[in-house]
Amino acid sequence: MFKALLEKLFRKESTSIRSAALLLASATLASRFVGIVRDRLLSGTFGAGTELDAYYAAFRTPDFIYNLFVLGAITAGFIPVFAAVFAKGREAEDGVGEEGSTLASALMTVLGVTLVALSTIGIFAAPFLVTLLTPGFSEPERALTVSLTRVMFFSPVFLGLSSVLGGILQTKRRFFIYALAPVMYNVGIITGIVFLAPTLGIRGVAYGVVLGAFAHFLVQAFACRAIGFRFHFLWKPGHEGVVTIAKHSVPRIASLAVSQVNLFILTGLASTLGAGGIAVFNLANNLQNFPVGILGVSFAVAAFPIISDLAAREKKDELVAQFSRTVRTVLFLIIPATVAFLLLRAQIIRVILGTGRFDWGDTISTANTLAFFTLSLFAQALYPLVVRVFFALQDMKTPLLTAVFAVVVERLLAWQFLVHGMGTPGLALAFSLGSILDLALLWCFLRHRIGDLGERRIFRALAQMSGAGLLMAFVIQMMKSVLASVVNMQTGVGIFTQGFVAGIAGIATYLAVAYVIGSEEAKEVMALYAKKVSGVRQMNVVQEEETLNVE
Repeated sequence: MFKALLEKLFRKESTSIRSAALLLASATLASRFVGIVRDRLLSGTFGAGTELDAYYAAFRTPDFIYNLFVLGAITAGFIPVFAAVFAKGREAEDGVGEEGSTLASALMTVLGVTLVALSTIGIFAAPFLVTLLTPGFSEPERALTVSLTRVMFFSPVFLGLSSVLGGILQTKRRFFIYALAPVMYNVGIITGIVFLAPTLGIRGVAYGVVLGAFAHFLVQAFACRAIGFRFHFLWKPGHEGVVTIAKHSVPRIASLAVSQVNLFILTGLASTLGAGGIAVFNLANNLQNFPVGILGVSFAVAAFPIISDLAAREKKDELVAQFSRTVRTVLFLIIPATVAFLLLRAQIIRVILGTGRFDWGDTISTANTLAFFTLSLFAQALYPLVVRVFFALQDMKTPLLTAVFAVVVERLLAWQFLVHGMGTPGLALAFSLGSILDLALLWCFLRHRIGDLGERRIFRALAQMSGAGLLMAFVIQMMKSVLASVVNMQTGVGIFTQGFVAGIAGIATYLAVAYVIGSEEAKEVMALYAKKVSGVRQMNVVQEEETLNVE
């Protein structure tokens, strides 16, 4: 029975965007909770100080390599090329097939060799890179950052190979293991914090990053093998598919370069704000990425294979219908997250991070930074979907141009906010305004290219969601006031109780109001949830019957 369950998990295909997104969101939720445990352990063990600043600064350069040469190739090139292969009927419906294995093997070989070379260069160039990245660091802080950077430069190799495997799983709509891989990555980091940090300090966490990257690769390797992929070393830079992917990836890599340079600049600015500036910025950023990853990225990843297939078959009307429907669903889910993060940010920070060396001053600074990040949650959640429509249409240049313009504006705003003494929250506000501008520009260009995007239905749904969101905010504020006089707000349990009860009451209000006023999205999301719960119950009944038959 256990073997059959594993086989189902490794081979199960998601047939619709919403069912796939629900599966992805559930697995991503697990990953984000593990990420919260990771951040709580980091903040409690090291506090928002120089060691954590060095860790996050060291993380930036290997992450830069990974984002540019891996995510750029996979999201912009690999999946659309694979989708085109399947659309033309050149591959088996079930499994990867010979042509798919050849393309993936060639890409993994070329990408793997490239990443090994880049990581080797990065290890030797670490002192120069760290000096460039952290102008506000002292010499001891830079020396520590160089040491951590060199260790973590091993991780892009494993993550790069793993991302090709993830691209296979996405194309074949095997989303469960794809979404499980980040959980394994965070488990590796937690292992470093718990078992290595007591003796190695912050360097133990860096070794945990490499261990997590290997686990990320390993779990997806097993899943791809289960659907027929067999890797063989194939050095073919001139392979038709590899060349096509490379061509499609260049504008995407350039666009990601702009985004990554933006993070480099933000990190550099944060390094001038004193001890804890980088740590506070990254901790708040990780928290605001919680709903973005669960809702925005999950739906974008689930929709991308279907949208790519519709674009390849030139079914414009169906593409627009899927796009509009997915946008409305994402907005329906991200609005209550925005309200909760804005009104319960202090409770969230204190409960999740407020332990050990993470004091009240760190809590206030991180909460204020989180508030400004939260203003752009809707833009950050929709951006992955909108940009993937451009990829499906094989237009990589437009996202690059909009990103460049938005980042330039963001940098000017960030400088002004720092000049006026806003500190780390000012960096978050500049980031949010840049994100909103980028989405607005992309939306305008997409509408110019394919016409109506279903805005009438989107705006009507948004009006319903906004009304429900306002009532949710009222209930949360009321419950916070009532509970503050009932529970002990000087304890972690009291703060958790206030935030949890107020949050649950607010979300229940939002769902109930949206359902009563006839929100189509509320009815569809609840119907999908009910269907999944019913399916789980039926599966349990079947498994119990099988067990009885065996006995």
